[in-house]
Amino acid sequence: MPNLEVDLSFLFVLTVIIIWFSIAYQFVLTVFGYINYVKSIRERRQVDSASLEYPTCAILIPAYNEERVIDATLQAMLTLRYPKEKLRIIIVNDGSTDRTKEIIERRAAQDSRVVLYDVPRGEGGKGKSRALNLGLQQVREEVVAIYDADNTPEPNALHYLVAQLTLHPELGGVIGKFRTINKSATLLTKFINIETLSFQSMLQAGRWQMHNIATLPGTNFVMRTSLIHQLGGWDEEALTEDSELSIRVYEAGYKIKFIPYAITYEQEPQEWRVWIKQRMRWVRGNNYVVKKFWKEIPNFKSKRLAFDLLYTLSLYYIFFFGVLFSDILFVVSAAGLVSIFLPGPYTFVWATAFVLFIFEIILAISYDEEDHAKNLWLIVMMYFSYCQLWLYIVIKAAYHDYIRKEKFKWHKTERFEAPPSHSI
Repeated sequence: MPNLEVDLSFLFVLTVIIIWFSIAYQFVLTVFGYINYVKSIRERRQVDSASLEYPTCAILIPAYNEERVIDATLQAMLTLRYPKEKLRIIIVNDGSTDRTKEIIERRAAQDSRVVLYDVPRGEGGKGKSRALNLGLQQVREEVVAIYDADNTPEPNALHYLVAQLTLHPELGGVIGKFRTINKSATLLTKFINIETLSFQSMLQAGRWQMHNIATLPGTNFVMRTSLIHQLGGWDEEALTEDSELSIRVYEAGYKIKFIPYAITYEQEPQEWRVWIKQRMRWVRGNNYVVKKFWKEIPNFKSKRLAFDLLYTLSLYYIFFFGVLFSDILFVVSAAGLVSIFLPGPYTFVWATAFVLFIFEIILAISYDEEDHAKNLWLIVMMYFSYCQLWLYIVIKAAYHDYIRKEKFKWHKTERFEAPPSHSI
């Protein structure tokens, strides 16, 4: 038993280090996210009072069997406060077999800004990257905006995104914030709402403020059309095409800026089986990006960029090992199978890390006025349920990618009937 105690003591210390490093770094990002939030209030006012010459812009919306949401999305796009003569809304009908095409055609007949592009027969349903590349061939505008088919952006969202791209030539892309339109639907969507808001406050706002680095999301962002062509479009093998493209943008010498006041609303999975499929796509997509760029990132001229990207791409596994070791030690200790004797206040340090985890998420979601008592209890519940499910997702994704070496089949996130508005 002494050897086992030594081994577990080492494992305990390693777990505390992993958890504390992750939480401490993300707490720093949360603080920088707050600084970004304060600065963004002033920046938004400056944009509101500025007189800008806006470039032509094409909105690309890939759509595959989106009859439940596409009409509400097009309604939101048509109410965007952007010069009408400089805007086109191109919907890429990616082989839909429902009423998606019919709904788009009706909107196109009502407003000439709406353009239907039908993916040729037999070419559809091959993933978002493929649909975006086909849609890009139809773009003649200076700027491209990407939105998912379930998105209903606020009227000023596109205006704010393009303004930053116009004012700062060093930017290759500008991204906004997405919020959960169905956050109150189920316990799962309540968890997702907290997760997405804290992620954006830490790993988007915080990283931008601290390192001038952010990562393209799948929606609510703009890029220069010329840059996308220069980079060769989207990687059609990438399941997380946004993360993959982000790295190539930085390699080309451009930056990606996050602005929290350009807001869109989107649907999130309401059922666990749908959530698992979506998160599996994310983790396996992240695995692909890691394999593609792992050897290149350490050679980046900017070591700050290299560290940030390595940390971000490794985040699933840093979190995975921290939670896994923590669970193992908790179970064997609680069952009285082993005793861990260590000098020093390690138990206190471990408990403090958990409290800090709760505190930093509350702080992160406070920027969106979500820091109420109900969410505090939800965060505690998340650690013991939602966070633990990530262990299953990461293990399953690694099994399919590294052991079975399976090619991933694209699964579109299931939709539900869109609500009449995106008020929250």
